[in-house]
Amino acid sequence: MDLELRRRFFAEELQAVCNFRSPGLVEAFAAVPRERFLAPGPWTVLGDAGDAVMMGGPPKYRTTPDADPAHVYHNVAIAIDAQRQLFNGQPGTLAVYLDVLDLAPGKSVLHVGCGLGYYTAVMANAVGSTGRVVAFEVDESLAAAARRNLSSLPWVDVRHDDTGGALDGAFDAILVNAGMTHPLDSWLDALNIGGRMILPITGTIPAMGPTIGKGLTWLLTKEDDDRLATRPVGIVAIYSAIGLRDDTLNARVGKALMGGPMQWAAVKHLRRDPHEESASCWIHGSTWCWSKE
Repeated sequence: MDLELRRRFFAEELQAVCNFRSPGLVEAFAAVPRERFLAPGPWTVLGDAGDAVMMGGPPKYRTTPDADPAHVYHNVAIAIDAQRQLFNGQPGTLAVYLDVLDLAPGKSVLHVGCGLGYYTAVMANAVGSTGRVVAFEVDESLAAAARRNLSSLPWVDVRHDDTGGALDGAFDAILVNAGMTHPLDSWLDALNIGGRMILPITGTIPAMGPTIGKGLTWLLTKEDDDRLATRPVGIVAIYSAIGLRDDTLNARVGKALMGGPMQWAAVKHLRRDPHEESASCWIHGSTWCWSKE
């Protein structure tokens, strides 16, 4: 099977398993050569689909037998830097996130934590040359590599930064591809009314050190400047957003997550209006609140 046909099969398998609503996303996965956004093979693969990490244990790795690009067209996370536990994420997980972002031609996208740029390229293909993608990467070497990898897509702007400051422009979709303790006001301000954000909220896993967290990925849809509708879209173990997390919130996030689905499934909104903390607040912050109201 040649690579073009293998990518097509890979994309259609993702569509079947993840139940895509958007045919444009299938075309995007079929168009982007994943191997071009990785170091040369053979590749280190997360061998148990991340199950050990989800249970709080060390990851289990395997190595592909050779550098045949066919090996990357499976639902596997592939190491960018195995020592740092930094991976090009599992397609079946990221594809679900991209699908609920409602990407379409002409839309504007912010990607926080773009790594080597593979999922940035998928989103760029989904929004097309009439769209706009701004990708941030805090690691300087990864940002430089992503910029090279994405150079053929002039509507993609890769920046070496942590997005902690104000953003220029507004976005229809935001993908945060790193674990956070809280949403940043700059992201919430930059999201258009009706726009959607994927945001992993995680607590650190002691056995995994400070770089890996476990928690929930949320879909936020901006209703107005003071309120975003929310729903969880999955449990996640993910690399933490170094420099953007609030250490004082980490324990509160972990405790809230330990409350289980009876608590977090009841959360309906991310509120930004000033109000007193009450029983309806799942996690109450100074400028935001995960609220059951």
